[in-house]
Amino acid sequence: MKRIAAPLSLMLILCLLSACGGRSRSAVTVAGSTSVQPYAEVLAEEFTARHAGAMIDIQGGGSSAGIRAALSGAADVGMSSRELTGDELDMWNVEIAKDGLVVIVHPGNPVDNLTLEQIRGIYAGTITNWSGVGGRDARIHVITREEGSGTRSAFEGLAMGDMYITPKAIVQDSNGSVLQLVSGDVNSIGFISLGLLSRSVKGLRLDGVAAKWENVMDGSYALYRPFILVSAVEPEGIARSFVDYALSSEGQRILMEEGLIVKIEGTE
Repeated sequence: MKRIAAPLSLMLILCLLSACGGRSRSAVTVAGSTSVQPYAEVLAEEFTARHAGAMIDIQGGGSSAGIRAALSGAADVGMSSRELTGDELDMWNVEIAKDGLVVIVHPGNPVDNLTLEQIRGIYAGTITNWSGVGGRDARIHVITREEGSGTRSAFEGLAMGDMYITPKAIVQDSNGSVLQLVSGDVNSIGFISLGLLSRSVKGLRLDGVAAKWENVMDGSYALYRPFILVSAVEPEGIARSFVDYALSSEGQRILMEEGLIVKIEGTE
């Protein structure tokens, strides 16, 4: 079962963004996407077990917060689950894996498949009843991630086109909280990282294609996004060693076993 970490407290997020002047340089801080966070924690656990004295502190806070923390120096490495944009493109960055996005409903919901157009309509608020997509006569409870979330940014870019998520949607600040809400509400709908899909919810097929690793790899499943590590400048020391470990054959194999999409070939 995947570990779903709780989001950062507001105080810790502000600390990360304001450089936390007293932060010890003997430890490496990796901060950002709550989607990348549980996988980074697994990597950090294995990395520190193999490197005596190394300390890797993994924190959440969201992709945008992690990128800003890396830019300010509050974090050694940022984690992003969305493509970099604008001035962010000037940052040092590397993709460590890909992750599918899956639209989820309660297991008791009879709907098994939605088209991309139907998903867009539900999240834009133009389709408000499950009967409009082959389900029961019940109002759809739309659940989304917060602004600045890499998961939301990826979903908007991949699924929404030129439409916007309805302001009536219920906003949650982590994949874990979306998963929990949907698992407890038969009329809800949400989207999460494919690697975190569990039996407590049902992943919907997209235009008849199941949200599976192999379908992302062959391009038949369209909802996927990159997992990226970023830094203001090319990292050095323990930070660089940790990044290299994530890209190594061992690190890539760990990420694959945890449900992410990687290319083992060509790793060192």
